[in-house]
Amino acid sequence: MPIFDLLPFSNPMLYGLMALLIGGSAFMQGVGGVGFTMFAAPIAAIFCPDLVPGPLLTLGGFITLLTALREHRAIAWPSVGSALAGRAIGTVIAVFAMAHLAQKPLNMLFAALILMAVILSAAGLRIASTRTNVSVAGVVSGIMGTLTSVGAPPLAIALQHSSPPSLRATIGVVLCCGSMFSLLVLSLTGYYGWHEFLLSVTLVPFMLLGFSLSGRIRQRISPARIRQVLLVFCALSAVGLIVKTM
Repeated sequence: MPIFDLLPFSNPMLYGLMALLIGGSAFMQGVGGVGFTMFAAPIAAIFCPDLVPGPLLTLGGFITLLTALREHRAIAWPSVGSALAGRAIGTVIAVFAMAHLAQKPLNMLFAALILMAVILSAAGLRIASTRTNVSVAGVVSGIMGTLTSVGAPPLAIALQHSSPPSLRATIGVVLCCGSMFSLLVLSLTGYYGWHEFLLSVTLVPFMLLGFSLSGRIRQRISPARIRQVLLVFCALSAVGLIVKTM
């Protein structure tokens, strides 16, 4: 059977929309260090639910690896360790929830927490990047990332006052490693297989194109602008989760 026949969006126009969405999301990821799944996941959940969470976790893990490698010298390794420890715990909790609990109330709760964090951050609250805060952000990232493929907002809030290169690279490492662990657990529990993998492969070229284009302007954006964009990303992801759940 041809690979294309396995895709749920065999309509060329719909596939083109998905390719544009993936390319645009990859561009934003390359500029701000986050943004890929925040933009892609809510829309994909509406038009092609098979992309969430497995395929977008696959693509997101790959693009965050590129983000980290491009600025690897700026990685804050202590924050990476704390976040990954929390992410592992959050992933286990998320898989348990997928198997035993209703997802709708969880999505609404996570969306409300993201919006609250955005409001507090925009109001001038400074969240110190302590080991405890980063670990807690990792737990929430693991839960959200495994359930919806959107795991960056908690990390962006906890690390928002880092320098732009450190922010991009550190979040990139955490999301890459966290996505790999989430996919492993999803695979072992039957939520990720060949079908989801093939969906990921067909969209890789568009993701790479969008990411490569981001390199032309990422150095021209000020730290303040980066922070504003990150907060907008968080708010959009929360609204997307609400729309998806309703």
